[in-house]
Amino acid sequence: MNYTVAAFYRFTTIADPVGLCDRLRPCFAALDLCGSLLVAPEGVNGTLAGTPAAMEQMLQELQNQVGLQLAEVKFSSALEKPFNRLKIRLKKEIITFRQPAADPNQQVGTYVPPRDWNQLLADPDVVVLDTRNDYETAIGSFEGAVVPPIQQFTDLADFIRNQLAEAKQKKIAMFCTGGIRCEKASAFMKAEGFAEVYHLQGGILKYLEEVAPDASKWQGDCYVFDRRVAVGHGLTTSLYSQCFCCGDPLSGQDRLRTEFEEGVSCHRCIDQSSEDDKARFRARHRKLMQQAGGGACPTQGMESKTMASETINAA
Repeated sequence: MNYTVAAFYRFTTIADPVGLCDRLRPCFAALDLCGSLLVAPEGVNGTLAGTPAAMEQMLQELQNQVGLQLAEVKFSSALEKPFNRLKIRLKKEIITFRQPAADPNQQVGTYVPPRDWNQLLADPDVVVLDTRNDYETAIGSFEGAVVPPIQQFTDLADFIRNQLAEAKQKKIAMFCTGGIRCEKASAFMKAEGFAEVYHLQGGILKYLEEVAPDASKWQGDCYVFDRRVAVGHGLTTSLYSQCFCCGDPLSGQDRLRTEFEEGVSCHRCIDQSSEDDKARFRARHRKLMQQAGGGACPTQGMESKTMASETINAA
């Protein structure tokens, strides 16, 4: 079965987020959808997958309920079920930033369509800012971008204040996976006094969908928060797997490194666990392999990383 995957968000004031969750759960469950939807007073953020007919009904429902702009939805496909189950969760923010001044319902930067992004990148006076986490930027980014060494989105505010304060009068061009982090970050930078703030409309996913590879300024692959792990131009699935323990993306070369042990560690997390921990991980891995009949190890903590970061498509 082929799955249609839709990544989307909508910043809009929701007077009764609890009631919205209660209305959407039975509706989406009946459509046999999988994936995650976050609901907060500031809007909705989700990546959901299902049959084309089910996805059409789901998106129409969100358009009716919260004014979702269908033209802004990023579509891709998956040959296997990309999420274990359906999750609809109530949150304080649809993308956690913890900066009250970062309110996209009040102000945001200037949207730049993918077709115009390369022209902005070519301006030597522009500071290009990648707003994603280090495990995402490790596998791809735009050439020449400033890549903050952050492990979670909430760290970006300190980086901006401490490292970019002298760039307040320069043009800032930021990007993220699907656009949502740039909504918060651009609102924050405007509140901090940055004069010209631009962000890639629809994020990297929209750029990879619309810009031809021979015209692209993108280098590498784009991390996504589902079982595909990463996608490339045309949103085709890239050849990455995930570390069982930390959930970080692994290339074929990463799996050949001496620090990699299936089900136990990779080069990024090998020093984060004790020998006793590693012994437990090996025992757990053996048990999972036995349950799987000796086949490929079942997918593990990928969705926990997804929900822990609450960056579903910011993806």
